[in-house]
Amino acid sequence: MMAEFQEGHSMRRPVDWIATAVNGRLVGHTNDEVNAVVTDSREASPGALYVARRGENSDGHEYIDAAITNGAVAVMVEVEREECSVPQIVVEESTVALGRLAHAHLEDLRATGMIEVVAVTGSAGKTTTKDLLAQILGSKAATVAPKLSFNNEVGLPLTVLKAEADTRYLVLEMGASGAGHLRYLTDIAAPDIAIELMVGHAHLGGFGSVEGIAHAKAELVEGLRPQGTAVLNADDPYVRAMAEKAPAAVRYFSTRGADDAHYRAEDLSIDEHDRASFTLCAGEDCAAVSLKLVGPHHVHNALAAASACCELGLSVGDVAAVLNEARPLSPHRMDVQEMTLAGHPVVLIDDSYNANVDSMRAALSSLGRLGLDRVKIAVLGEMLELGEASEATHREVGQMAREAGVSLLVALGQEAGPYCEGHDSDTRTVQVFSPEEACDAVIEAVAEEAVIVVKGSLGSGAWRVADALKERGVAL
Repeated sequence: MMAEFQEGHSMRRPVDWIATAVNGRLVGHTNDEVNAVVTDSREASPGALYVARRGENSDGHEYIDAAITNGAVAVMVEVEREECSVPQIVVEESTVALGRLAHAHLEDLRATGMIEVVAVTGSAGKTTTKDLLAQILGSKAATVAPKLSFNNEVGLPLTVLKAEADTRYLVLEMGASGAGHLRYLTDIAAPDIAIELMVGHAHLGGFGSVEGIAHAKAELVEGLRPQGTAVLNADDPYVRAMAEKAPAAVRYFSTRGADDAHYRAEDLSIDEHDRASFTLCAGEDCAAVSLKLVGPHHVHNALAAASACCELGLSVGDVAAVLNEARPLSPHRMDVQEMTLAGHPVVLIDDSYNANVDSMRAALSSLGRLGLDRVKIAVLGEMLELGEASEATHREVGQMAREAGVSLLVALGQEAGPYCEGHDSDTRTVQVFSPEEACDAVIEAVAEEAVIVVKGSLGSGAWRVADALKERGVAL
C-alpha cells in the first residue's frame, strides 16, 4: 500500500464537532460533515472547511466567497459575517484553532485506532528523511505524510487532518526558526517516534547560536509521548546530549561507527554517479542497501529513516528492500538530470529548494565528484535568516566552491556577494540579482561538457533558475 501524498478527502467530521473541538462559536445550523480542511480558497472542494487566516501579505477572509463557490460547506473565521450562505465557526485566532482541530482529530484517532506518529527534525535532511519514511512505512500500511515541506504551524495541522480511521502511520516533518516552535507543534501532535538528524548552522538569526538551535531542537524529544522513543544521531554531540530530555527510550544511529549505536551504516562506497551503497545493521541483523538518491549525505537520512522504521517493528530486510527502490519525492532536492544546454551535454544538479551551510557542503561535494574532468558551474542563491553570521557563512561556502574546483560561480542575490571573495584566477565569479540573469550567465558560460549545481534558500529564487535551465535544456 503506497503512502498518501495527494490532496483528497480524508477526515470526516460534523461541523458542530469541529466547533466544539476548537472552542469556537457556531453560527448557522447544518447537518453537513466536513471531508477536508483547506487554508487556500483555490483548494476548496465540495465538502471542505475553509479556514480564513490573516497572513503577512493577505487576509483569508477576503476569499470566503471563492471558497464557498468551490464547494466549502463551512468556514472558520475570526470575524463573523452578517450574511454567509454556509455555517461559520467563529474563533479568536484561526491558526491556533487549526492546531486545536488537528490535535482533537489525532487524539480521537488514537483513542479508536492504531495510528502511530513519526516526527523528524534537524538542520538539514528533514524532507528527504520524511520522504524515505513515507515510502518505507507506506509499503506496509496506510501512511500519511506531508507534501513538500509542510512543517510549520499551518502545514503540520493540515497534514494531521489528512489522517483517517485506517491510517496506521502518520509521518510529520517539524521545522523551527526559533525557540518554542517545536513545542507548539508537539503540543498538536506528540510523536511516538522522534528523529533528531543534526544540529547545524541554519537560521542563526532566529536562534542566536548553535547552542540555541540545539536547545530548540530538543523540544521535539521533550514533546514525545510518555512511552515514545527518541531516535538520535550518535555522531552529533548536540543531538546525543538530547538523550537526557527523552521521557522514555533512546536509540542511536551512526554512520561513523559509534560503539553504542543501535543502528549502523557500514562498508560505505560511492559509485561513479555519486550514489551510495552501504550495509544496514541493527545489532547482528544486516542487509545491503544501494541508494538511488544522489549524494553520500543521503546515507545519514536513509539510516535515520531505517532506524525509526525498525523501532516500529519492520525488519531490516524489509526496510533495505524499500530503500533500494526509494526515489526523491519532493522537488528541487538533489534532482540530477542529464540534458543538452546551448548545444552542449550537461548534468544539472537541482538542489535548490533550500540551503544552509551543511547542505551547501553536501551539494558542492557532489558537484566536485560528478564534475571530474568536466567544467563545474555553481549557481548559489542567498542563505537567508543567518543574522550576523550571514557574511562569514556566505564567504565560507564560497571557499567550499573553490575547493570543489568550480570554474564559474554565479552568486544570486544581495547577500550573496561574499560567495565571490577569495577566489583565484581559476574561478570566475559574477554576482547577479535575478533568476533570469543567473540563467543567462550559465547559458553564456556553457561551451563544453559541464556539471551545474543550483542551490539556495527558497526565498533566494534559486529554484527559479533550476526551472529555467530545465525549460531551456533538452533532456537526454
